[in-house]
Amino acid sequence: MKDPANPRRPKGLFIGLCTLDIIHLVDHAPASNEKLTARRQSIAAGGPAANAAVAFGHLGGAAHLLTAIGSHPLGLGATADLHRLGVTVSDLTPDSTEPPAVSSIMVTASTGERAVASANARGHRITPPDDLDTLVASCDIVELDGHHRELTLAAAHTARAVGRPTVLDGGSWKDGTEKLLPSIDVAVCSADFHPPGTNTPSEVLRFLQEHGVGWSAVTRGADPVVWSGPDGGSTVDVPTVPVTDTLGAGDFLHGALTHHLALQGHLTSQHFTEALRAAATVASRACTSFGTRAWMRGE
Repeated sequence: MKDPANPRRPKGLFIGLCTLDIIHLVDHAPASNEKLTARRQSIAAGGPAANAAVAFGHLGGAAHLLTAIGSHPLGLGATADLHRLGVTVSDLTPDSTEPPAVSSIMVTASTGERAVASANARGHRITPPDDLDTLVASCDIVELDGHHRELTLAAAHTARAVGRPTVLDGGSWKDGTEKLLPSIDVAVCSADFHPPGTNTPSEVLRFLQEHGVGWSAVTRGADPVVWSGPDGGSTVDVPTVPVTDTLGAGDFLHGALTHHLALQGHLTSQHFTEALRAAATVASRACTSFGTRAWMRGE
């Protein structure tokens, strides 16, 4: 990992899902056949890897996203949003005229909880680009969200071969994840991430360690983050904030964590704890405003 004494801007390669998020702030989730008038609306590029890249760039890093978007007008809108935020986008399906994955999201105003419907990466099968080795070697750290399995596996294996640290955003257990884990250095998973035979955070952390992941953590919303490393583990408290919208908080946590890890030298328990604490602070800040962009403007 990068020497913190080196002032060079860290470079992060983010691999995975990009969606177009259409977000409505509502008083309640609608019942069957009910129509609602939203209080507010926001439209932005989304997806775990894309949002993580946005956070990494916001914190001062140079973010490069490998994904599938296409040339449909909705896809071009998502790409333009990422470019506006300084994210370099490599679209591996540039000639596709099909609509991108669109996430329809309703955020309940009183609680900040969200309901999401999305096609995710379904229908997109992308192969690794010819210059993947060069892209990986030119970055300081690689973050993967587990979508686009063939690309993800190739990038993780390449990163391990050339000595670039890898970070997994474990939002949920996916087919093929077990093949990915031996090439992962750091895995931070949501409470919905359940490998076979696991139910509790301690079981998840043990599973990850047994499958070659050196550093791992499980996030649990506002509850403390539970983590484990080669020398043991502990918890990291999450700041208490007034919650307006939880959408994207986990993605931004991963982007912030990746940024802090890219600035570290040899990873220790202290460094990992500091990175998790800083990342949790960013994620909590993102929960205090509606949508996935206002927090970066200080709103």
